[in-house]
Amino acid sequence: MQVNLSPVRMDEQLTLDREGDVLYVNGEAFDFGPLLEGATLPWGAVLSDWFPGTVDRIDGELHLTIRLPHGPNAPYSTRFPEPIIVMEDGPVDLPIYDEEPEPAPEIPVAMQEEASANE
Repeated sequence: MQVNLSPVRMDEQLTLDREGDVLYVNGEAFDFGPLLEGATLPWGAVLSDWFPGTVDRIDGELHLTIRLPHGPNAPYSTRFPEPIIVMEDGPVDLPIYDEEPEPAPEIPVAMQEEASANE
């Protein structure tokens, strides 16, 4: 299964689990087993906002796109992700949702006092 990721800033997080041709998106099952070789489910055929594109079966393998939510401080690898090739059943490793922002540098007390004096 090839999972292309479409990053989007949103607070809801995502979990994916694979079980054969069934993909669980946040616990909801989507069974693509009936999709025949060379067939395509057009955008909108999968009744979920998580699928912003087509679902195809190419050479026996499912190809699909999933929205990838991320936080305001998501790393580059999350905002511009590589496709994921899922070979085994179980949880799918997804890019990091968010990172802690770097703290603002502390201003030494002497500089704070100087800035106050100049106002």
